[in-house]
Amino acid sequence: MNIQDASRPIGSEDRGDDRFVIPATTSFQEKQLRTLKHGDTFAVFDHYGDAFSDAGSAEGLFHRDTRHLSHLLLTIDGARPILLSSTVRDDDATLVCDLTNPDIRDRAGATLAVHDMIHIRRSRFLYAGGCHERLVVQNFDVEAHRTTLSLSFGADFADLFEVRGHRRARRGETHAPVVETDRVRLAYTGLDDRRRETLVAFAPTPDRLAGDRAAFVLDLEPGAARVLHVSILCDPPAVTAPAVRLFSTALHAQRRSLRRHAMRAVGVATSNELFDEMLRRAVNDLHVLITDTPEGPYPYAGIPWFSTVFGRDALITAFETLWFDPQIARGVLRHLAVHQATAFDAAADAEPGKILHEVRWGEMAELGEVPFRRYYGSIDSTPLFVMLAGAYFERTEDLATLAEIWPNLEAALAWIREYGDRDGDGFVEYGRRTEAGLANQGWKDSSDSVFHADGALATGPIALVEVQAYVYAAWRGIAPVAARLGRAETALDLERDAADLRRRFDAAFFDADLGTFVPALDGAKRPCRVVTSNAGHALFTGIALPERVAPVAAALMRATSFSGWGVRTIAAGQPRYNPMSYHNGSVWPHDNALIAMGLGRFGLRAEAARVFEGLFAASVHFDLRRLPELFCGLTRRRAQGPTSYPVACSPQAWAAAAPLALLQATLGLGFDVAERRLLFDRPRLPAFLDEVTLRGIAIAGGSIDVSIRRVGDEAAISVIGRDGPVGIRVTS
Repeated sequence: MNIQDASRPIGSEDRGDDRFVIPATTSFQEKQLRTLKHGDTFAVFDHYGDAFSDAGSAEGLFHRDTRHLSHLLLTIDGARPILLSSTVRDDDATLVCDLTNPDIRDRAGATLAVHDMIHIRRSRFLYAGGCHERLVVQNFDVEAHRTTLSLSFGADFADLFEVRGHRRARRGETHAPVVETDRVRLAYTGLDDRRRETLVAFAPTPDRLAGDRAAFVLDLEPGAARVLHVSILCDPPAVTAPAVRLFSTALHAQRRSLRRHAMRAVGVATSNELFDEMLRRAVNDLHVLITDTPEGPYPYAGIPWFSTVFGRDALITAFETLWFDPQIARGVLRHLAVHQATAFDAAADAEPGKILHEVRWGEMAELGEVPFRRYYGSIDSTPLFVMLAGAYFERTEDLATLAEIWPNLEAALAWIREYGDRDGDGFVEYGRRTEAGLANQGWKDSSDSVFHADGALATGPIALVEVQAYVYAAWRGIAPVAARLGRAETALDLERDAADLRRRFDAAFFDADLGTFVPALDGAKRPCRVVTSNAGHALFTGIALPERVAPVAAALMRATSFSGWGVRTIAAGQPRYNPMSYHNGSVWPHDNALIAMGLGRFGLRAEAARVFEGLFAASVHFDLRRLPELFCGLTRRRAQGPTSYPVACSPQAWAAAAPLALLQATLGLGFDVAERRLLFDRPRLPAFLDEVTLRGIAIAGGSIDVSIRRVGDEAAISVIGRDGPVGIRVTS
């Protein structure tokens, strides 16, 4: 990501640059925000289903990085309803709020209606640039009531970066609302000369309608109900259907879309209902965050700040889900290939062959007020792109897709050698080409996230431990693809270079006194002698020599690193350690998932299961059983839950995918596509699972269903169904 908490401005190392700071004036958890997404549109509402655009608030309806609705408030007879319940349904697509009337009094204080007599159910979802809501208002009193339901609304058309706290010297023109019979049009013309419009349509026609408010006068007999529809469309077509038809059409299309995504993936059921609930939420989060692009499914990073294309996030999400749904990896590879840099552009940190970091569509990006319109400032996206391609081929043997993107893979490999190595020492380093870009360009991109043992910030060009590990895995993973495509000499070169990198990496990055890999080398090749979670990525890729695995694993699982909920980004007691920081002591689910996959790679199933148990236990305490982007690294205490990070995105794609990767890590799940076999290497179940059933695991045109049961400290695997000549192989 490229945005940190309020104490972590990006783009400078002295904290003097506050252009892109996310204001942490309130906690998302405190406000119990509800999020929805479809395609390029997302929404954030409070638990009543309303939206208030206060300072630092992420609430509203956003489309392509512009807030198309900044205010929405429902009242009944002039008062805010009483909240009964609020949830996002299991499918993650529909927000349901149950409300009731408070005591309604006249000006003299006489009671006109007693509380809890009128029930209001708000059901809302997003589809294709629109927010659609159905309100069912029912009278449960024994007497008839006339009540007025009002919706006030407004649109500030703020750019997402404005919402995040950026101050602009000038803005465009906000147009006067256009009021029609059953709808209101709100519009804004930006400094980029683009007109952005919001249409608010109602059915039935409101009794009173103004540019910022609609009112319905409802005569409700005892037991009677009325149904109202509201559709809010972002940049709508010139002619639109009535709101009630918009709602029904969008609802059917949305459900078809969700079913299509769900049918592609493996079905998972376990003996633990809480875990099933958590996993169901995670998988549905993924389905909602995935946007269908012309190249295939692509997981947007997270809501609210990162609902867009991020290279690194999608690549890691694809790794986490590769066993579960390889089509995600295919979509990510093809989409990033299309948007690969082909020329130098210092303002975008772009170089030929480099893979995208971030895309933005808002007014500020179009005007260059922020550098992220199409930004390439990540050092790891390019090797991760090649690495994923190799892993995707191993999982599927889809040579046609790899042949299609082979020119992009060659360009990425050339970038690693020609531009990634800034000083010619054989390691890949980063250093921004523009002062407007990111100072740190690994996944820990806070301005103070790379430092020495005395706390001094490292100066560049900086070589990160995980980036060298990704390069190693990229070279090794893509070599078989090169061989299959008739490039035998290229394959041999890649294997030879990977072996050489492994030797040099160990000499430069392993610190015997720390017992682990250092996170980085600075521009003078001085190691940053700090204990961090980055070392676990070296296990994930396999670059670690066998004799380094045990000490690195021990360092990761030590109490200073492992909080009880997960591995901290920085071990307690290290300089700059702060369990409430963004990158310097917090716990990130995706980071832990990669660490667990690394532990599992070397057969350390007990340690991987311990990480799995910590994150599962944490998920039980979070709203909707949803793992957030990150949470604080405070030590786990008896009868206490984890501590939330105030502005963590939720849902977040690579956090949602973490449980799937953790399951794979503990089961030792792999694939031999040529032999049409599902592999289990020393499988183990975490303590909270006695049985796991996996259905519809696709292999070489067939599929297989398996059951995994705990037997003492081991796991017994049995085939319970198959389509085609697909089998299993278990290694004890």
